Amino acid sequence: MQPDELIESLRTNRLLAIVRGTDPDAALDTVLALFGGGVRLVEVSLTTPGALGVIEQARAVLGPDAALGAGTVLTPADARDAAAAGAAFAVTPGVTAALDQARENGLPVVAGAVTPTEVALALAEGAAAVKLFPASLGGPAYLKALSDPFPAAHFVPVGGVDARAAADFLAAGALAVGVGGPLVGTAARPGGDAELPARIAQFLRLAKGEQPCSTS
Repeated sequence: MQPDELIESLRTNRLLAIVRGTDPDAALDTVLALFGGGVRLVEVSLTTPGALGVIEQARAVLGPDAALGAGTVLTPADARDAAAAGAAFAVTPGVTAALDQARENGLPVVAGAVTPTEVALALAEGAAAVKLFPASLGGPAYLKALSDPFPAAHFVPVGGVDARAAADFLAAGALAVGVGGPLVGTAARPGGDAELPARIAQFLRLAKGEQPCSTS
C-alpha cells in the first residue's frame, strides 16, 4: 500500500478499527467479522498474543487488497515482521525507531504524536498520517488547535474515542478516527462479544456523518 492510498482509504472510510485482544483465535475472528461487517481499515495490535499469525491468517482469507495493518509497532524488527506477515501499513504509539524500517519495507505509517513538537517530528520522519494519541487528553478542541499550525497534516485521533467522541472528532476535521474498545469490546477475548455486529453498524453510521444517539 502506498502512502497516498492509505490516506485516501482513511479519508473515504473515516474509521480505523483497532483489534487488541488476549486470544489469537478470537482476534482473527474479530478481524474477519469487522471486514465482513463493512469496516475497511483494521489494525491488529502487536500486543495481541500471536498477532503476526493473526495478520498472516487474515491476509490469506482477505486477499492482497484488504487494508489490514499492524499496530503498536515499536521497533525495526516489529516493522520487518509486520511486513513479512502481510501488513499493509503500520501504526505506532509514538515517533519510534520503527518508522524508517517500515518505509523501507513498503509500509506507510500512522505515527503517534500528541504535542506540536511530536507532530512536527512525525511529519519530518515521513509519516503518512498522525495518530493523535491519546486523543482523550485534549479532545476535539485540541485537534482544531493543532490543525492551525499543521494544516497539511492528516490527523487520526485514537484513545478514548467512543461514539460521541468519534462524531465530535470527525466534525472537528479529523481525517478518520481509530477505535478500539468502544467498537471491538470483548470480541478479541475468549468468549467473544455478541454485540459486535451492532457496534460495527453504529460506527459505520457515524463514519457516514450520522450523529450518535444521546445515550452513546
